[in-house]
Amino acid sequence: MKAVKNIALIPNLTKKGSYGCSLEAMDILRRNNMNVYMRSELRDKYKDINVVFFDSTDELIRSADMVLTIGGDGTIMHAARHASPLHKPLLGINMGRLGFVAGLEPDELDMLIKLGTGDYTIEKRMMLTVIHESKNGTRDFFSINDAVISRGSLSRLIDIDVTLDKDYMCHYRSDGLIVSTPTGSSAYSLAAGGPVVEPTMKCIVMTPICPHSLFARSVIFSHHSELVINASCDDNTEVFLTIDGARTVILKKSDRVIVTSSELEAEFINLKDRSFYRVLNDKFAEKGE
Repeated sequence: MKAVKNIALIPNLTKKGSYGCSLEAMDILRRNNMNVYMRSELRDKYKDINVVFFDSTDELIRSADMVLTIGGDGTIMHAARHASPLHKPLLGINMGRLGFVAGLEPDELDMLIKLGTGDYTIEKRMMLTVIHESKNGTRDFFSINDAVISRGSLSRLIDIDVTLDKDYMCHYRSDGLIVSTPTGSSAYSLAAGGPVVEPTMKCIVMTPICPHSLFARSVIFSHHSELVINASCDDNTEVFLTIDGARTVILKKSDRVIVTSSELEAEFINLKDRSFYRVLNDKFAEKGE
């Protein structure tokens, strides 16, 4: 691959150890003739270091060859929403718990040298387009992991109807429904009993959350599919749509959620010669799951 010269560094300094990790990573990058770019709001914390600062995240990422995040998977997904439209690859250093999307652990920072020599590969991951249609208009979202429909803490079970490619498919009475990408199959979907899907595949995974049924199972759809979801509670209390665990909107009874594969793809840098399934096994073993 092409040698990396300019790196947009996005640290989540609320994570324990992230600041020290960022300093160590910056030292390795600069000693290997790579430039570090950051948001200007971090200027005071890195004022004695040779860094180029930018006022906006889009400007920062557009000016760089790649994006390096330090934090959890949420930090990577937040950065990917800016990086994917600009076709910039990402690499995450995991300061969270499992960190399935992250490519490096804090004790593997020496591998950053490979960025400057082009000794890496890029994996492309499909994303979802999630459209929320309501009486107030339409909102579009992009998802790397999943779109989750869930009930409020005091709500009863949700009635969920799913239409596949304009044909009515099924009804769930459950705590909610997860629609995930292959990348997201190892996150909330897995915890809800869904399958693990190799992340470079192209498909859509639908998994009900605690369904009130003897036979409800996950379903895997072609990436060409369109899912239309209607959800409501018997007592008309709140139902939520949450995108990648970060953005949440309230759903009304007449609202529709439309999920399709996105034209955008997330690109992730891989510095290790290990299969996804080995990484998955190692992650669970390391964290004692």
